[in-house]
Amino acid sequence: MALVEPVRDAPAATADLGSETALVIADYHAGVEEQLRRDGVELESRGPDRRARVRSLIDRTGADRVLFLGDLGNHIGEPSGAELEELLELEHDLHDVAVTLVPGNHDGRLGDVLEFDIADGDGVVFGSVGFVHGHSWPSEAVLDADVLAVGHEHPTVRLTDEVGGSRIERVWLRGPLSSDPFETHAGTDTVPVADADLVVFPAFNDLVGGTWVNVDEQDFLSPFLPDACPDADAYLLDGTRLGPFRAV
Repeated sequence: MALVEPVRDAPAATADLGSETALVIADYHAGVEEQLRRDGVELESRGPDRRARVRSLIDRTGADRVLFLGDLGNHIGEPSGAELEELLELEHDLHDVAVTLVPGNHDGRLGDVLEFDIADGDGVVFGSVGFVHGHSWPSEAVLDADVLAVGHEHPTVRLTDEVGGSRIERVWLRGPLSSDPFETHAGTDTVPVADADLVVFPAFNDLVGGTWVNVDEQDFLSPFLPDACPDADAYLLDGTRLGPFRAV
């Protein structure tokens, strides 16, 4: 069994941490509807549904821990309003499991209001898996893991049909981890990523958009992508392998 295994038909995965199993979710973005309303998009809160889906996935997978792979919050800074309310309700819903947050660029002040375990910004290692949000460079310890799990990018593909119609689908990116961008960043050729795999998570929240990874003119968000995964394959949430992401 893979160390990181996507949950079929869900933007989440289980991770074998050695002594326990974690449910891993990236880019939850609590309270994003409040921001969208300020931008002129009228949406009721989907927070209750998001929380219910997390709870359902815990029950479905039997996870001992929930690991949020960054951007649990949405507002950059201390959360307030609907975002804070959703976060506190989520914390209550998860009272019976251990919770770790690997902080992302939207999570700067969440440690002030939540009692979750907060990892370092350059990532954390559990067992043989390294976790980092992806908006900044991971530590060498994280890169030394057998699998590197990354969020932040919100990878999607734009699919077109023979009559010109198109749709956007969230995808996983998975493939061998290349050391090239990390060696360039560190100024050394000894960054320990040999034989490691990279898994880039889709966003759990379907309202936050994403990077169209199969569109040449789209820039990636992470400083080490796509160079860290030039040979990665794209997979739909139902497990369908689309092949190399650049060729989809």
